[in-house]
Amino acid sequence: MSVRLGVVMDPIHAIKPWKDTTLALLLEASRRGWALHYLETGDLALRDGQPLGRSRPLTVRDDNADWFDLGEADWAPLSELDAVLMRSDPPVDTEYVYATHVLELAELQGVQVVNRPQALRDCNEKLFTAQFPQCCAPTLVSADAHQLRAFIAEHGHTVLKPLDAMGGASIFVVRAGDPNTSVILETLTRQGSIQIMAQRYLPEIKSGDKRILMIGGEPLPWALARIPAEGETRGNLAAGGKGVGVDLTDRDRWICEQVAPELRRRGLDFVGLDVIGDYLTEINVTSPTCVRELDEIYDTRIAARLMDVIESRL
Repeated sequence: MSVRLGVVMDPIHAIKPWKDTTLALLLEASRRGWALHYLETGDLALRDGQPLGRSRPLTVRDDNADWFDLGEADWAPLSELDAVLMRSDPPVDTEYVYATHVLELAELQGVQVVNRPQALRDCNEKLFTAQFPQCCAPTLVSADAHQLRAFIAEHGHTVLKPLDAMGGASIFVVRAGDPNTSVILETLTRQGSIQIMAQRYLPEIKSGDKRILMIGGEPLPWALARIPAEGETRGNLAAGGKGVGVDLTDRDRWICEQVAPELRRRGLDFVGLDVIGDYLTEINVTSPTCVRELDEIYDTRIAARLMDVIESRL
C-alpha cells in the first residue's frame, strides 16, 4: 500500500537515535515503502479554515551517526497526507494545543492522526488517571498548601509533581515534618496559583517504574521496568534509571483491561501506562517511549504493530 505519512515531532537532528521511539516508528514506515514527511509544530498553519503544513520529504536510516536526510520544504494542504503521527514532547502548552486544533481540522478532512488531537488536549498525562481511581494509589490534586500538607501528614511519605512535566522533571519526595516542605510547595504551586499532584509514596519503585505500551488498546506482553539509579527516587530513563524487561503481572493486565475501553473510545492508539507496584501512576499519550529498549531486549519490532493499526484503517 502506498501511504503518505506525516510526522510532527521535535527537531530530528537533536534526538538520540539509539533510543528514540519516533525514529523507530519512522524506520518501520520506511521499511514498508511509505513516503515520509517531516514537520515541527511551527510548520502547521491555517488559511481560511484549510489546514496546511510546511513539510519536508524525510529519509531515515538506523544509523546512530547519520540517521536522516531532509528534502526541500513546501507548503501543502495536510489533506494530501494519509496519516500523521503527532509526536511532539510535552509540555502541552498553548502552541501544542494550537497544533492539535490544526490537526483536528485535517482529521475532519480524512487524515488519520495518531493520537487523536482532541484526546491529546483532553487527557492530561497525570490527571487522566483520575478516571481510573480503582487502579491508583491515594492521590490529591490541589494548589492549596493546607490540603497538600494534610495529605503529606496523612500518608507520611509523599511524591509531589507538576502536572505538565515529563522525564521525571521537578518531582519531589517528602516525608511528614520535612523542613523543606514549605519551599517545595511554594515552588511547585507558584505560591498557590498552580495545581500539582501529590501521591502516596510507593516503595515498590525500588523494583522499577514499569512502562506498559498499549497499541490499539492492547498491551504488549512485557514492560520496561525503569529502576532508579543509586540514591535516586525516580525511575525515568531521562533521570538515569536502568531499563529491565519484565513480563506483565496479573495486576498489570487487570489495569490494562480497566483503561483499554476508554483509550479505544478516545482514539488513543499508542499509549504508555506507568505502573509502580500495583498502582497506575500516569498515562502517557503525547509521545510514549521505550520502544527501542524493548525491541532490543525481546528482539521484536513493536513499531510494526502500530503501523498495522494505521494501515488497517486506510
